[in-house]
Amino acid sequence: MTPQRPDLAADQPEPETDGEIATELALLREENAQQRHALASRPLIDQARGMIMAIGRCTSVEAWPVLMAVSQHGNVQLHTVAQQLVATTADHQLPAPIRRALGQILRASRRR
Repeated sequence: MTPQRPDLAADQPEPETDGEIATELALLREENAQQRHALASRPLIDQARGMIMAIGRCTSVEAWPVLMAVSQHGNVQLHTVAQQLVATTADHQLPAPIRRALGQILRASRRR
């Protein structure tokens, strides 16, 4: 008996060949790695979100798009922006592009 796999749609056929199994295994490993990275990054991102809430005097719901916009504006991964923002609590300087983007986005969000 094959164990049920809730992650696959009911209409999706099971892999039949070794090549299909290897491909699916590689995809599942990649997805697993992405999930592990997301879980590991979450506390750091939440800290950065809290900092944006304090700096921008906004709610958690309002801070999330600010953090996302800074990441997208500077073409910097979200966890990197969060890491650099949190590092400022240990007297590290926020890189100029991120500092500028954060300032612009916070000013724009206040105008709304």
